[in-house]
Amino acid sequence: MNLSQTVISGVESAVFTLRELYGRYGYTPYKMNKFEEYDLYVRNKDFLISDSIITFTDTNGKLMALKPDVTLSIVKNSRDSEGVQKVYYNENVYRVSEGTHAFREIMQAGIECIGDVDEYCLYEVLKLAAESLQSIAADWVLNISHLGVVSAVLEALSVPEAVYGDVFRAIGEKNLHELTALCNQYGIDGEKLGQLITVYGAPSAVLPQLRVLLGECEALAQLERVMAVFVGTPFESHLRIDFSVISNTKYYNGFTFKGFVQGVPDSVLSGGQYDNLMRKIGRRDGAVGFAVYLDMLEQLHAPMSDDADGILLYGDEDIATVSRAVETLTAEGARVIAARVLPPKCRAKHIWKLEQGEVKRVENDA
Repeated sequence: MNLSQTVISGVESAVFTLRELYGRYGYTPYKMNKFEEYDLYVRNKDFLISDSIITFTDTNGKLMALKPDVTLSIVKNSRDSEGVQKVYYNENVYRVSEGTHAFREIMQAGIECIGDVDEYCLYEVLKLAAESLQSIAADWVLNISHLGVVSAVLEALSVPEAVYGDVFRAIGEKNLHELTALCNQYGIDGEKLGQLITVYGAPSAVLPQLRVLLGECEALAQLERVMAVFVGTPFESHLRIDFSVISNTKYYNGFTFKGFVQGVPDSVLSGGQYDNLMRKIGRRDGAVGFAVYLDMLEQLHAPMSDDADGILLYGDEDIATVSRAVETLTAEGARVIAARVLPPKCRAKHIWKLEQGEVKRVENDA
């Protein structure tokens, strides 16, 4: 198995595990077309990670787009109803990759919970986010924020709404210098905002600090109630309160969160409540969900796997001799690459050399 096959195998295994996980909690598979009307994305381009979209004209003259986002498609193709609709997906989206700055077909998996979203639904989605990360890697962290808490601080400090965008951006970037400059410019007491930027840690340590800082606050009370359910669970030590997890408030409200695993420098999971998106497109339902960026797992699996257990260098030996040697090694359960000379950039635990029909172990300096 070569390196690219190992990466694909790792991603496919993750997909299977996640689908089984979401199915256990009653989420049903949701399948979509590869494209939607371009107008859907134009009207909500601020919701997208990238506003670069591949478009084409359909046979009926409509401008269509290869879908750059899954959530918008699910919202567009569902209807308000009683109770909640719980769906999971495993879909490819088409967008510009941050790494290559070129269009890529990117695989995502995730869930959406749409309808009468209550606090149990919020907890369940966060729990599934945590379980998703745990299924990917042993070393992971889920950073959790609540936009309602940030908004409550801004309201208490009488921050002008016209400045909200700049303030949220400074908090998201943990840019204390810019935040201080904004506070000075508009005569705002920046102490509490500064504390929000620096707050980071386990819920058990951070929430009491926030209670002292904010006093009575319904958004904080909701954050406390949901976090309390994680106390004593295996996930508790992996959760962090982090108000720099900021999403566009035109679309998001309440909980927002990002997940990280050891070995990948960027988030592999992102989600939150997006009731504001629902209102923007005329829906009364609430909504919460997340996506797992499966393409990011290439970085996780690539450096962790060898190309093979061993490489057999056969030089000028005849076909039958090489075949017998390979059969002997693979019969013992080894994954073997047979090559006349050592392949470039090929990693393996062992190197064997075939000389006059005899397999000899040689030193592996790789």
